[in-house]
Amino acid sequence: MKRFKALVLAATLVASMALTACGSGSGETASTASSSPSSGTIKVGVVNNPPSESGYREANVKDMEAVFSAANGYDLKTFYSLKNDEQLQAAQGFITEGVDYLLISAAETTGWDEVLRKAQEAGIKVYLFDRMIDVDESLYEAAVVSDMAKEGETAVNWLLGQDLSEYNVIHIQGAMGSDAQIGRTGALDEQFASGKMNKVVQQTATWDEAEAKKIVESVINSGEDFNVIYAENDGMAKGAVAALDEAGITHGVDGKVIVMGFDCNKWALRELLAGAWNYDGQCSPFQAQIISDLIKGNTTASSKKIINQEKGFDAKTITQADIDTYGLGE
Repeated sequence: MKRFKALVLAATLVASMALTACGSGSGETASTASSSPSSGTIKVGVVNNPPSESGYREANVKDMEAVFSAANGYDLKTFYSLKNDEQLQAAQGFITEGVDYLLISAAETTGWDEVLRKAQEAGIKVYLFDRMIDVDESLYEAAVVSDMAKEGETAVNWLLGQDLSEYNVIHIQGAMGSDAQIGRTGALDEQFASGKMNKVVQQTATWDEAEAKKIVESVINSGEDFNVIYAENDGMAKGAVAALDEAGITHGVDGKVIVMGFDCNKWALRELLAGAWNYDGQCSPFQAQIISDLIKGNTTASSKKIINQEKGFDAKTITQADIDTYGLGE
């Protein structure tokens, strides 16, 4: 009888290990990871965009994984995808698994109502980070985000301040429907509608450097005149500049084309310092500690939306100290 019980116990352990080894699935650009739970740990499911999206996102992912670590008392599960439907499925999976908290940086602003209602029904508290989504605020605890519309307004006001005789703009957009794209597009669309700026082309590169390069190459090949590139992240601005360089078109301070990006990667800010780019808008990726403090009761939110304070940088005034203080990555 003792031998039989031992055999049953061994079989159970083997089955458990097999299930653990096969426990995650992912979409085309998604991945999952988790730490081993232990008594008293807080189970957190994070739905985010993949670190390959940009330098900003890489910093954001690292920040999340560092703060919500086992050492800090968390059992972390993550899912990364640029596709909203895959994110929705992952969020539902975390709800089914029974996480305590669900943290979301949505690929798109819409489609989240049902999932968040299910989370609420299951007693799971939801925090938004980096991006807002279009749901009733009763469905989440708080949102720690950037003011994307203000980022766009700050950038466009800077551009208007350059007092160009005409503004012929190549507008390279991020992933359509994302909070970042909507916010950074809004202020520029107002200028196009008013006639103060001319829209040479407005096209998404979905945050991708190579796609941005193709967009600019197409405009160059068409022969249409332009003097501004407004790219909604640094990676796309880099791709746009590569196209300019290959065509022998000058850019940056005293160049023919004004180059604008967002996110403030250190390498991008160095382009400003060198005079090769003109403007970069800050977008802070560090929201994890704020959310952790809210979860653990170390602080309380005075409102549903907690805004990161951000600024824009001009090539003519940026310093090495700015790069050291505000730059992301290396």
